[in-house]
Amino acid sequence: MYICGDEATVEANDDDATNRTRRGYLKGVLGVGVAGAGVRLGTGVGAASSSDTTDLFAEYDRVYDVVEAGADNTGGQPINDVLERLRGDNTLLVFPPGRYLMDRQFRFSGFEQFGLVGNDATLVPANYHDFEGPQYRLFRLGVHYAPGTDIRFEGFEVDFTADDTGIRVIDALASKRLQVRDVDVIGHHDSGTWGPGRFCVTDEDGVGIVERFRAPDGGAWVDETPNDGNLWKGPSGIVANVHNHGELTFRDCELGGFPDNGLYASGGTGKIVVDGGLYKNSDTANIRLGGEGSEIRNATVIVDDNRPQDVNQRAIRLENGTDLSVRDTDIRIPSVNGHALTVMNTCESTWIQDVRISMAGDRVKHGIVVSPEAGETTIYRTAIDMNTPGGYGIKLADSTRTARVNCENVKITGDVGDEGARSAIFCARDNVRLSMVTVDQTGAPHRRAVENVADDCKIYGGEYVASERPICNYGDGLRVEGTYAESADGYYALYLYDPSRDAYIKQSTLANGIYDKSEDELRAWGNEF
Repeated sequence: MYICGDEATVEANDDDATNRTRRGYLKGVLGVGVAGAGVRLGTGVGAASSSDTTDLFAEYDRVYDVVEAGADNTGGQPINDVLERLRGDNTLLVFPPGRYLMDRQFRFSGFEQFGLVGNDATLVPANYHDFEGPQYRLFRLGVHYAPGTDIRFEGFEVDFTADDTGIRVIDALASKRLQVRDVDVIGHHDSGTWGPGRFCVTDEDGVGIVERFRAPDGGAWVDETPNDGNLWKGPSGIVANVHNHGELTFRDCELGGFPDNGLYASGGTGKIVVDGGLYKNSDTANIRLGGEGSEIRNATVIVDDNRPQDVNQRAIRLENGTDLSVRDTDIRIPSVNGHALTVMNTCESTWIQDVRISMAGDRVKHGIVVSPEAGETTIYRTAIDMNTPGGYGIKLADSTRTARVNCENVKITGDVGDEGARSAIFCARDNVRLSMVTVDQTGAPHRRAVENVADDCKIYGGEYVASERPICNYGDGLRVEGTYAESADGYYALYLYDPSRDAYIKQSTLANGIYDKSEDELRAWGNEF
């Protein structure tokens, strides 16, 4: 086998190795195989340059070619014994091209630095019935009470194509640095055990990147697997949970439909960044995000397939955090089976900007839902297009909180029906501001633009066009200024119902006028009817 490192630090189980200096070792492998074969270093495809590979090898005291060390790269014999013999601190394991069978968990924790990199290397986990010991993980690198300090895992394809096959490919907890790149899971996860990845950065000053981790074929519901009865619903795609306290970025990842969330990154205090990527057809939520200052940006979420067991395929669920944000993100739901974006009660502050939502299908679901106990929320420069039997574009649930919800430069359109939820915006929360909002929904006879049942709602500017009643108000302290409202079917533009009080309407154009049944005298100035 090849080994590089100081001879004095070579572990006892390496006594039979041929010891070489790092410089001599690198010269040899660069010329004959490992680096020349092209370890992928975050490039996504193709071979890394020799200089990149040299830099990588130089980070470690010992570098092993696992095939030279005795691992079978034909997929005929398990490689676990070889990996367990080679593992050690400040060690990198390199996998040349081939197929590598594993039939039990590989575990290593409490180390300073450890890495595994592959070049055209395919990991082949044994199926559920042949996998020895705990049937949950392939690689367990670090645990919360003994994390690794620095973990690297890059450049592997993982073959789930055999029946009853699926495993958590990597469960990695690093205290200071986590690097996971270019992992492609091929095939449907149908063993019923845990999903392909869990990642946590355990220290507050630690950082991690999970880049191009792909499992596009999703996972089976547990009742369709040999593990039926031992797991609720089925696997999640990727998990980052209560042990994440550092900053962890998921960049350009891809997940297909999993039964229990796609990317489930919530519960820890650290910052989660979802940058780009494609998330499709998972139940509960395709992206479930929490943490302090966590954000989703440039991502795409699609729901275009509903399995019989899928009951709530929400696109994005925000929870358990402060200063959460979603920016420059596309949510496309041609087979609606859940709300597009939910701000849960445990969100203390949220910013939603430049989000594009389209919804279609035969179920009544909503675009953006702000839950009763959620804190200050801003929805800015966002478009919602609905082609469903009914549903709210924005639902602001009844709340005792006074933290403001701001909707600014929001556009809500579509040929949406009037079943159940017939308003583009439903507001049951006090202290809401609608600024330069556009609503154009005239496809069903009883569609409304805004229905407000809360106090101190402010409507500034914007255009509200609906088939029936554009603006309906039941709350106190309504303010309307510089606004255009019109009913396509000739109804009044604004309805003030009992018991509303203290409405003030200023410099607005209200086609067909105001229907006023409020409890006190309406104040109005400079309006056109």
